[in-house]
Amino acid sequence: MVLCVNVSKKVSVPSSHCPIRLVELRRLGLMDYGIALELQRSLVHQRRQNPNLIDLVLILQHPPVYTLGQGSDLRYLNFTVDDPAYSVWQVERGGEVTYHCPGQLIVYPILNLIFYQQDLHWYLRQLEEVIIRALADSGIEGKRLSGLTGVWVDGHKVAAIGIKVSRWITMHGFAINVCPDLKGFHKIVPCGIRDRPVGSLSQFKPDIQLTTVETNITAHFAEVFQIHWHPPNGAGSLQVYSDRRFHGQ
Repeated sequence: MVLCVNVSKKVSVPSSHCPIRLVELRRLGLMDYGIALELQRSLVHQRRQNPNLIDLVLILQHPPVYTLGQGSDLRYLNFTVDDPAYSVWQVERGGEVTYHCPGQLIVYPILNLIFYQQDLHWYLRQLEEVIIRALADSGIEGKRLSGLTGVWVDGHKVAAIGIKVSRWITMHGFAINVCPDLKGFHKIVPCGIRDRPVGSLSQFKPDIQLTTVETNITAHFAEVFQIHWHPPNGAGSLQVYSDRRFHGQ
């Protein structure tokens, strides 16, 4: 099941009678997009085979890369896929084209929504709520915009969400522009939205740190989804660059 929706809905959290779930947090550092994608697919496959396996959240960054959702319109690329500046991947998530690079915090939850709430709109709103609360901790007011998915600050899109849910198991997730070089976004129409700019948190709080945002995200993810992080929290950083160019799915 691939989801690409632009709706607004009141946010809720799991009811108090739901048991607290343990979720493993893995910090993966700077990881090639292809390696991270295969890791996600492997983790999801394992959980399709055994739904009782522990949920996970992967936190990482990517080297510069463009990704397109399944069914994305190539007209939103301001270059040809035969000669891209960076690797281009077309994958199974919902949504249009986006750009990843260092300075952007990426979060990929691998959750079995059977144990939370079997509602994809609810899940998207929960992810937005995590981001909005994390930004508030840094004194930045993040907002939803009616009819659009993601989080916005003063009309600038600072966080994009693109997910896939299959048999109620999630993959892909969200990306927050903390302090990236935004020039890579100039080569695309981000998320297919022409009339609203992409921004970064550093525009609004110049001294903001990736580590601070990561800490706030993990705290509020646990709060919103009512989970406990399962140690160890994960460590290590992989710096692997791919020389492959276009990857169709």
